[in-house]
Amino acid sequence: MFVFHPLSTSTRDQLIGTGLDPDALAALIRLAVQEDLMGGVDVTSTATIPAGQRSIATFGAREHGVVAGLPVVAAVIETVCGSEASEIEYLVPDASRVEPGTDVARVTAPTRLLLTAERTALNLLCHLSGVASITRRWADALDGTSATVRDTRKTMPGMRALQKYAVRCGGGANHRMGLSDMALVKDNHVAAAGGVAAAFARVRELEASIPVEIEVDDLDGLREAITAGADEVLVDNFTLDLMRDAVSIRDEMNPAVRLEASGGLTLDTARAVAETGVDLIAVGELTHSARVLDLGLDLREFL
Repeated sequence: MFVFHPLSTSTRDQLIGTGLDPDALAALIRLAVQEDLMGGVDVTSTATIPAGQRSIATFGAREHGVVAGLPVVAAVIETVCGSEASEIEYLVPDASRVEPGTDVARVTAPTRLLLTAERTALNLLCHLSGVASITRRWADALDGTSATVRDTRKTMPGMRALQKYAVRCGGGANHRMGLSDMALVKDNHVAAAGGVAAAFARVRELEASIPVEIEVDDLDGLREAITAGADEVLVDNFTLDLMRDAVSIRDEMNPAVRLEASGGLTLDTARAVAETGVDLIAVGELTHSARVLDLGLDLREFL
């Protein structure tokens, strides 16, 4: 049976500092490695690599982007190789822009175990860096405006905290983490409750202090949401002209209410949307459609 190792105190502290749960991540890593091994051994590495061999290897970028997930890589290496038998050095910090040929981390570990850990480490690092990279493109498009790109709950099961961390690395903001830390009153909630005001009142009866956002699809709905007391209003599938009208209405009724645009938004239109005066731009593709950033692991020296 394959032996998994506990995370070191320093790696746990790093993860906690990024807002990640070390125990949840360790469980995810174990699941991924078990899926790779399928109850057996790494046949190729066991057959071709001497048992006592150790190696120095580097994780490196093969294209331009933003790196995210280096503490996650450290957790993978420690879980598979053991913290006492391995060492990882970050060569750039998370959220750094990288170019082809940039080494992002250096690892020293038993070669067999390092290659057993390779795919899990790269799957996570490449995906999270892809999320950070696409988020950075949106953040760059909004640079100089007052708008911020924000993610959604369109995340992979079990990966939400990691994906939302990567969004932060890319310069974006996080929406709610789940269904309990913020209320988002959508059209189905409004229909079931009997109207915007009724839906808002029922949320407040249940939870008096959490933020409440209400989705609307026209200006009358916007006025109703602001009057009801919404902290944020999601203007869904509004044209640019309607967004500008919505900002004017918000400014007149209650400037403290934040407006979030969503629906059919693209990088090509991002800046124009931001220049209407909305505060937030909701982009599901940050997490559900991010292309991985190409990074690889290369053995550099055998010990």
